[in-house]
Amino acid sequence: MTSRLHRLLAAWVVCLGCLLAAAALHAQPLRVMTFNIRLPTDQDGANRWDARRNLVVEMLRAEAPDIVGTQELFKRQGDELVARLPDYVWFGEGRQGGDQDEHMGVFYRKDRLKVRDSGNFWLSDTPTVPGSRTWGNLYPRMVTWARFERIADGATFTFYNTHLPYRDIDEDARIRCAELILSRLKQLPENEVVILAGDFNTTPESRAYSTLTGTFKDAWTAAPKRSGPEGTFHGFTGKPNRRIDWILFRGLKPLSVETVTMNREQRYPSDHFPIVVEFDLPRNVP
Repeated sequence: MTSRLHRLLAAWVVCLGCLLAAAALHAQPLRVMTFNIRLPTDQDGANRWDARRNLVVEMLRAEAPDIVGTQELFKRQGDELVARLPDYVWFGEGRQGGDQDEHMGVFYRKDRLKVRDSGNFWLSDTPTVPGSRTWGNLYPRMVTWARFERIADGATFTFYNTHLPYRDIDEDARIRCAELILSRLKQLPENEVVILAGDFNTTPESRAYSTLTGTFKDAWTAAPKRSGPEGTFHGFTGKPNRRIDWILFRGLKPLSVETVTMNREQRYPSDHFPIVVEFDLPRNVP
């Protein structure tokens, strides 16, 4: 009887070890957000930044993303947000270089992630030159990136955040931007997990999209669970008409995707809806 009890106990210990190992390989989902936050301008009247700031804070607290790629962010906005959200830090550089102008600012939970390496490159013929613009771009376009490590289990991934040109006549430039982003991926290991987030200012019917999705998958179409409207740009109306904000990925599994429509009495955090994707990010196995 005692021998049988010992065998049962040993089997239970083995099963518990297997469960713990599986849990270690699959930690809690990685929550990734892309969010065109809308620059601070008094021209927005009732939707100016000072009137939206608390809504943005409320939305971020409720969604609790691990990482956020923002577009149109000014330094003032980034600093004000982390002052109210002490679990987060942010980094980025203005598209002209320095701290002026719009940033592709990246926010992350400092208790969940740490940055191993980071940097910027410009979407031009001279990607290492801050503020550079070619291909008919009206403004400099860029990528802010980082290689992250998840503190809980050491899992790593590279995150790219971008904002492509917006005019109808810019489709050729958007294609060139997409091609340059893909060329930079060649500097990474082939098995590197990569997430590309941003406001791409074009729809999935475009060549820029097909160029990128030749390498990446689109979380909106790949995730088994999807909620919220398909469109993302709504111009502060709450009625989106185009899906121009995407989270693309390679090397990991999306669990769910949501278009966040949070508002208070028809006042919205931005003129774009944020997108949140939950990913299964397995721990690195030697």
